[in-house]
Amino acid sequence: MNYYLRYFKFLALGLILASCGEEDSSTVQIIRPTNLQVDIQNSTTIEGRVDVELSANFANFYRATFFDVDEEVTIEAKDGKISYNFSESGTYAIRSRAYASFEYYIEQIDSVTVEVSQGSPGGIPTSGYSTPMSYPGYTLVWNDEFDGNSLSSDWTHEVGTGQNGWGNQELQYYRPENTEVRDGYLIIKATDEAFGGRNYTSSRIISAGQQSFKYGRIDIRAAMPEGQGLWPALWMLGDSFNTIGWPQCGEIDIMEMVGGPGPNRGDEYCFGTAHWDNNGTKADFGGSIRSTDGKLSEEFHVYTIIWDQNAITWYFDDVQYHQIDITPAALDEFKENFFFIFNVAVGGIWPGSPDASTVFPQQMTVDYVRVFQ
Repeated sequence: MNYYLRYFKFLALGLILASCGEEDSSTVQIIRPTNLQVDIQNSTTIEGRVDVELSANFANFYRATFFDVDEEVTIEAKDGKISYNFSESGTYAIRSRAYASFEYYIEQIDSVTVEVSQGSPGGIPTSGYSTPMSYPGYTLVWNDEFDGNSLSSDWTHEVGTGQNGWGNQELQYYRPENTEVRDGYLIIKATDEAFGGRNYTSSRIISAGQQSFKYGRIDIRAAMPEGQGLWPALWMLGDSFNTIGWPQCGEIDIMEMVGGPGPNRGDEYCFGTAHWDNNGTKADFGGSIRSTDGKLSEEFHVYTIIWDQNAITWYFDDVQYHQIDITPAALDEFKENFFFIFNVAVGGIWPGSPDASTVFPQQMTVDYVRVFQ
């Protein structure tokens, strides 16, 4: 960071009026911007993210240059609202400019200190299991690699606290601000901040009405959060949920993790479960597997189901650990289309509440979801 601090100390001279090249000999008068105002804020939901808001008199557009660890990144915005995600903790220089034209601008140099957790919690792992884009006998019918900087139209947010904490006495308020797409990843972050009458916030996204499927192989590569009271899930509900309700619509939990100490549960365990209605009574059948590589937050893993008219089979990094026979008529729910739900719950009936050992923020990072049929 010494280079960037030296850069900042050298350049932090307040406002600098600058013009480049020869003075225009034409009669067109260009008024340089004045009164540059720079507001720099660290994000409360995304580690390493900095939000810059610029304003000035007589400005037509704005640019901010972020002097990151090994590169300079310049972002332009007409409205002066610019965000950037630093990848490592440190103190960095930010050069803000307000332009009347490319030749006439004013600038200001500021610094910002950010903290980014590496590995776990908070960071994105750099290693782990992965799966191919094709399989013999299958065709890739839909996938989301989470490229770009926003969710595709295949997803919508569910917002709020649901009914009775989404039916599970969960403690979080779901809101879109806790979802981010960057660097090829979907990031859902859980934070310990008060909002909407709750002490925690997180996000929950669904593909209902856009993408739903019956049968096939589904691969989801993801890294989990960790800690007591964290409950991330990658799961599916039947398309009939809004008309006949749950559990009549059926539920397929591709992956759930129940953070905190065991026995037979915790940050190293993956659960796969089916839920359905059995003559008016909720029925479920689940299995689990323990990662031999440590916590599910430390590396990416691939959570898979292979689903046909006879069975649903669960895999963890291509290792089978659970299967259910769906041929009985009582399990006809699983012969219909299902949509995806990705979320990180905080608290609830199964994990219990966070305690003094729980570190926030926490995040679930999804690399891809792929459906083959």
